[in-house]
Amino acid sequence: MQLSSQSFVTHQPIPARCAFGQPGTDGPFAFAGNRSPHLAWGDVPQGTRSFALACIDVDVPSRGDDVNKPGRIVPADLPRVEFTHWLMIDIDAGVRELTEGACGSGIVAHGKQQPPGPPGSRQGINDYTHWFADDAGMAGDYYGYDGPCPPWNDSIVHHYGFHLYALDLGRLELPARFNLADLRRVSAGHVLAQAVCVGTYSMRATS
Repeated sequence: MQLSSQSFVTHQPIPARCAFGQPGTDGPFAFAGNRSPHLAWGDVPQGTRSFALACIDVDVPSRGDDVNKPGRIVPADLPRVEFTHWLMIDIDAGVRELTEGACGSGIVAHGKQQPPGPPGSRQGINDYTHWFADDAGMAGDYYGYDGPCPPWNDSIVHHYGFHLYALDLGRLELPARFNLADLRRVSAGHVLAQAVCVGTYSMRATS
C-alpha cells in the first residue's frame, strides 16, 4: 500500500497552513492555518473493509522543563515521546483520497467537537486534549486534526508520520471518545497492510 500527499513532500517540511503554530512576527509563536493535509493512497490489499488513519509526532520532549522558555533550549539528547495529532477510523474501503482542508481548518478553542470527514468515518481525540488541560481558555476535548506545533526553542526538527491502516473490519468497536492506545488495541490482528508518509516541522527553522 502506498500513501502520499500533495500538501508536502515526504521527509520535507509541512507548510504552515497545515500547522497549528508558526513563528510569530512579534514573538516566537503565532497560530497557523491548521488545515488537514491532502492524502491519497493506492495498492490497497484485497479484503480491506475500512481504513484507519493516525498522525503521530515522535519527537516530543519527554519533560517540559525547558519547553518554550525564553533563554533556554530543549536539548537534542532529551528522550522523546509520541504526541497524537489526528485519529480517524471507519473510513469506507472505497475512499482513496482526502483533499486538503476536507477534515478541518482553523483553530477552535476547547477543540473541534464534530470535525468533518468521509461519510461514516469517526475521529478520536488528539493530544492537545492533554496539552491544554490546565488552560482555562483552551481546555477541552480536541477531536480530529490539529497540526504541528513543536516547542519554538526545540533543538531538533520534529517528524510527523501519517499512518494509514487497511483493516479487515468494517467498523471498529470503539466509543465516541477514543485515543491512540484504544485504536492500537482494537486494530491489533486486523491490519492487512499499512503505509506511512512523513513530514517535518520546526518552529526554529523555515517550515
